[in-house]
Amino acid sequence: MQMNSIRTFIFIFFLLAGAAQAQQPSAPKTWSLEECIDYALKNNIQVKQSELNTSLSKVNVVASEGNLLPSINGNASHSYNIGRTVDRFTNQFADAQVLSQNLYVSAEINLFSGFQNINTIKQNRYEYFASKYDVDKMKNDVSLNIATAYLQALYTMDAVLNAQNQLGITTAQVERTKKLVDAGASARGTLLDMQAQLASEELALTDAQNQLDIALLSLTQLLNLPSSENFSIVKPDLSSVNESLLTSSPALIYNTAISNLPEVKSAEFKLKSAKKGVDVAWGGLSPRLSFSASYGTGYSGASQRLLGLPGFTGYAPNGDFTSGGDTVYSPVFSSPSYEKIPYADQYHDNINKSFGFYLQVPIFNKLQVKTAIDRAKIQKLSAELTIESTKLQIRKNVQQAYADANAGLKKYASSVKALEAMQESFKYTEQKFNVGMVNTTDYNTAKNKMAKAQSDLLQAKYEYVFKAKVLDFYQGKPLKF
Repeated sequence: MQMNSIRTFIFIFFLLAGAAQAQQPSAPKTWSLEECIDYALKNNIQVKQSELNTSLSKVNVVASEGNLLPSINGNASHSYNIGRTVDRFTNQFADAQVLSQNLYVSAEINLFSGFQNINTIKQNRYEYFASKYDVDKMKNDVSLNIATAYLQALYTMDAVLNAQNQLGITTAQVERTKKLVDAGASARGTLLDMQAQLASEELALTDAQNQLDIALLSLTQLLNLPSSENFSIVKPDLSSVNESLLTSSPALIYNTAISNLPEVKSAEFKLKSAKKGVDVAWGGLSPRLSFSASYGTGYSGASQRLLGLPGFTGYAPNGDFTSGGDTVYSPVFSSPSYEKIPYADQYHDNINKSFGFYLQVPIFNKLQVKTAIDRAKIQKLSAELTIESTKLQIRKNVQQAYADANAGLKKYASSVKALEAMQESFKYTEQKFNVGMVNTTDYNTAKNKMAKAQSDLLQAKYEYVFKAKVLDFYQGKPLKF
């Protein structure tokens, strides 16, 4: 009995321990830029809609290919006619209720229509290829948006660290000044000035933390995550900022971009589609040759066939008399007999077959073909302008990104020098403040200048890194750190 109690206790212990372990929350996931981009591409609604458009384009290709095949249709009818009508099988008037049944199969195929079907297939294929590149373009846009939001979050994270460092320095000075005031070695006004500076930097830290929360929220919204709670990102090492990221010239980057970017390839395929659209429109002036055939049969309730001919059965008085008073007799014949023709016999006897070639020559069609040709030509010209506009926009984007990256690099170099100078100046001012040679106003001014120099350096670094990543993107390089 005691052994069973021990076993029961051990079982309950491990059961509760396992339940407690299962209830422990898992560690929050830390997202890298690559993970954010991959997740967004799989869950972004715009990307999914673009993929659906591609699927629809594929269906259009299949539908246009199907136009080359014959159309085959079967038809059946079962009807009753009440009243006087001409039966289509007996070609006689019928006054009673007549049951009619019809069964037939027909086939038709287009033999020639100015190559419109062939050109339509090619046009839809070009549209399909263009839609696939549109999906890639949408994915690129999503990736750039994620990278922008990710870098913004990194920038605000560093801004929080800078604000915390500044707050730490001021907090230490407040504690030191408080001890000096308590010892009577410093005026109370100095402590009040330092406490005011501390309150200002606490506000700056709060603002920086709010900006970080907003940046993370924006990133999670782009990822379509339900909440930014417990969301964190990987902070890569971006300390090495140098001009090696600008190794290619704008012209070389542009040439690479127009060879690789999906929007250019999409515009090119749309131009090919527009050219085929012109060919399709011209096909409307061509004669059309088609072939059709049918096979059918039917049944009519009015169809009868003769069973027996009329026969002589004798003589019978017809009601007339001769001049002598004798009865006049007339020959009597039996009526012919009929029967309804059975279903099987009618379906066999009423079989009809037909086939033929049909030629249609367009002569005048209310200017519909002419306007279709003009419309197709205009769409072709528009597609040509779209290619030029796309390439021109890419050239502008590359040149602007290169100029921004180059300016950002120069600004970063200047900010490094400015920060180094401000740090030395603040260090010297702090030493003088500690021995009472500088008042709190000069000390806080020097400290604020150093904080601004740190903020300028941080901003310049991330501006340069982002523009450099944009240039890498135009060169077909993956967005990663």
